[in-house]
Amino acid sequence: MTEVFFYTNADNKLQTACTLTIKALARGMRVMLLTPDAAGTERLSKLMWSAPSTGFFPHCRSGDRLAPVTPVIVDHASDPIVHDEVLVNLCDQTPAFFSRFQRLVEIVGTAEADREAARVRFRFYRDRGYAIRTHQLGAPAS
Repeated sequence: MTEVFFYTNADNKLQTACTLTIKALARGMRVMLLTPDAAGTERLSKLMWSAPSTGFFPHCRSGDRLAPVTPVIVDHASDPIVHDEVLVNLCDQTPAFFSRFQRLVEIVGTAEADREAARVRFRFYRDRGYAIRTHQLGAPAS
């Protein structure tokens, strides 16, 4: 069963996604980052070319010919899925295909709309019996 992790109170969701991706790569895991749209995919890809500050980490889109051998996939499309290790969801909705992955990471920002959408996703996973771990980033939201 997919392990679900919520990281809450992220000041910068894209930067948090990069940080968590670096940690997963250090553990030898492959990561797919799901963005809401093409513009989100492009923003995250540009950030990854400059992060970490000492270089970049290899990534591509899911349809790229190098996707099967690239440790990080950044895309707004769910197909094709080239691995099943870690899915980082940067969308407001629950990905229909999340259960194909060993781990699902949900990053929750500080905006009330983002927190409310995350509560809906949290209840969805909890009501279906998924074990959920929550990690608070930064100060608690008021």
